[in-house]
Amino acid sequence: MSRVWDIPVHDSSRVRDVRVAAESAATHAGLDRHRTAVAALVATELAANLAKHAGGGRIVLNLVGCGHLGTDAPGPSLQLVSLDHGPGIADAAVALRDGYTTTAASPGAGLGTCLRVSDAFDLYSTPGRGTVVVARFDHVPPSARASRESRPSGRVGGINVSLARDEHSGDAWSWARSGARLTLMLADGLGHGVKAAAASTAAVEELSRAAHTPPDEILRRLDAALRPTRGAAVAVAQLDEDAGQLHFAGIGNVGARLRTDDGWHSLVSHPGIVGAHHLATRRVQLLPWRRDSLLILHSDGLPGRWRPPDDTRLLTRDPAVVAAAVLRDAGRDGHLVPDDTSVAVLAPRPPDPGA
Repeated sequence: MSRVWDIPVHDSSRVRDVRVAAESAATHAGLDRHRTAVAALVATELAANLAKHAGGGRIVLNLVGCGHLGTDAPGPSLQLVSLDHGPGIADAAVALRDGYTTTAASPGAGLGTCLRVSDAFDLYSTPGRGTVVVARFDHVPPSARASRESRPSGRVGGINVSLARDEHSGDAWSWARSGARLTLMLADGLGHGVKAAAASTAAVEELSRAAHTPPDEILRRLDAALRPTRGAAVAVAQLDEDAGQLHFAGIGNVGARLRTDDGWHSLVSHPGIVGAHHLATRRVQLLPWRRDSLLILHSDGLPGRWRPPDDTRLLTRDPAVVAAAVLRDAGRDGHLVPDDTSVAVLAPRPPDPGA
């Protein structure tokens, strides 16, 4: 199920809570002792930074899947997200230098060390608006993972938080690759808590078996798989990388925004509940996918009038950073509306700087 560790950090007394949560999340992910210690170190540093420099914020820990069909991945990765509405970082490049610190009371890591020891790390900061940091810890080393991913691909990322910081979120997002098809899915189980999480988890499990099929067939199979559950609202986006086309289908109250060269466009989801009754109509929209395209899927936890990002610097960051920034900026006074909330992003892979 979608486990969430969401810890508010308003002063240094919560730093230990974040470290304990990171150790717990790493255990649930099945990381070894070394990777667990590294994740705890990074979590401690980021939490301390929230207390010392940002005037407070939150740390969100999610377990995210590998998304590859037919592989023997040992388990999910641990994703750690730091969010704040603080003063921001004036010079992120300097702050990311290994060993850089602004105080002798630092835990001894610094952002540069966090960058070096994480399997993936990205930071987005705007003076006066705050900072988003994403760090990920995998089972498979990046070098081994890269050797298996020879095909140029899109990138995916997301964030999931629960109502009232509950242990389980009724939302879930996942992705899977099958040849040239890269499929991103977001599911919002009806209601909240464990039963809602069971519905969205069933959708994630079925996607791993169905991602070699087109979106209308994926929704048909999801409808059957979710019959024993409460059901869910579901959005499925499938990128055909060979054809440069995006196929989208949504059922229920899930949102989707696509950015192309002429701005942001809302994609239409159709009424219904996946798993609650037969889906007579599974309409699929076919859209061009360009180098500057970006897709945001979200559950109805976001306020109805949220605004998609317009900072071109953000749009080139890791998709998990984009998702986290959308979630942060859609809140009011740093707090989201009372609902499970999930945001997932599909983005093109940036050009190879050596090409």
